[in-house]
Amino acid sequence: MPRKRLTREESRDQTRERLLDAAAVTIAKKGLAASSVEDIAAHAGYTRGAFYSNFDSKTDLFIELLKRDHEDIQQGLQQILDAGLSKEDMQKQLALFYVQVYCGDTSFVLWAEARLQALRDAKFRARLSALLLEKREVIAYFITQFCAVMKTTPPAPADDLAFGMMALIDGVRFFNACMPKELPDANAEAVLGSIFRATFFD
Repeated sequence: MPRKRLTREESRDQTRERLLDAAAVTIAKKGLAASSVEDIAAHAGYTRGAFYSNFDSKTDLFIELLKRDHEDIQQGLQQILDAGLSKEDMQKQLALFYVQVYCGDTSFVLWAEARLQALRDAKFRARLSALLLEKREVIAYFITQFCAVMKTTPPAPADDLAFGMMALIDGVRFFNACMPKELPDANAEAVLGSIFRATFFD
């Protein structure tokens, strides 16, 4: 069967996705500053020209990469919300989704790299702050929606809970990554899971 010929738009989208995938691996391994445009393009199997045909700069690509990760989480939560599950099944699906997100080493490292870059670069900090505020709004929305479905009242304003959950997950994940003997995966997941359930389910 002959292979379907991609349209120009499909080919461009495919190139962008491959560059983003390559950037995720390269930046997670080497850091943003040490990852050159050539490194990312070569890892994706493209040239420097292909990179600049799709992104204005390495920073623009990095922001796009963070947005993609955020959108993946948003879509996953929306699917659970729209599934019409019972309270018990929704709790199970949220817990499973949470563990999957929590265990994503590349995602954690990319956001950690973004925070470090923001401390060094005021322009990048402004862009990341805007993205984090958007992320907070989305998480607050889902906190409100899930609590409504489960007929529970959030113990604090949803925006504050969203920031708290973001900080808590990042902090525990950091200790888990840096001190795995003191805080192994199972313990870290159990601690966060307990707090997560107590906040939104009980």
